[in-house]
Amino acid sequence: MTFQGDGLVFAEAAPVIPRIAERVAERRWYAAYTLSQHEKSVVTNLELRGVESFLPVYETVRVWKNRQRMKIVLPLFPNYVFVRIDRGERVKALQTIGVLQLVGNSREPTALPDSEIELLRVGLRGRALEQYRELVIGERVRIREGVMRGVEGVLVKKNKSLRFVLTLQLINQHAAVEVDAQDLEPVGH
Repeated sequence: MTFQGDGLVFAEAAPVIPRIAERVAERRWYAAYTLSQHEKSVVTNLELRGVESFLPVYETVRVWKNRQRMKIVLPLFPNYVFVRIDRGERVKALQTIGVLQLVGNSREPTALPDSEIELLRVGLRGRALEQYRELVIGERVRIREGVMRGVEGVLVKKNKSLRFVLTLQLINQHAAVEVDAQDLEPVGH
C-alpha cells in the first residue's frame, strides 16, 4: 500500500515481525538420531547453523583402571539430540554433521510434545537424574506436586530410594528421577 503526503510517496513496510513470530510459533521439537558418542559435537554444529537444540545430560562417577574416580557428564538419551525447527529448517538440521535422521515414520518426522521437552529442560533442573535403560514392570504412578505435577510414569526402587521412570514414547527412551513417596499417587485413583 502506498500513500502520498507533502510531495513524498510512502510505501507501507510489509509486517516482517509478525512473519518471524509466525515462523517461531510453527517450530516444534523433534528427536534427531545422531552418530554414536557425537551428541555434544552435534549440538555445537547445530548451534553454528542457527538451529535451536537441547541435549539433556546427567553426571555420573566413573572409576578408571588406576582407581581414580572421575565425575563425567553424559547424554541422558544416547544417540539423541532434540531440535526445535519448522518445516523449512528440516534440511538444515539433517545436513548437520553427525545427524543421521529425524525420528518419525517413513513419510515425515514426528514432533514431540512441547511439555515433555520443557519438563526435561526446566522441570528436572536440580534433581538427581540418571540414565535408565531397562524399564522395570511396576506400578504406574502420577506426580501430585511441584513442577512435574500430572506427569505419569512407572515406580521403581533402587538402593532404598524411590525412582520415577519418565518415558519418551517416540524414541522409547527412559530416565529415572528420584522422588519422595508423598509426591506420588497411583494412576486411576
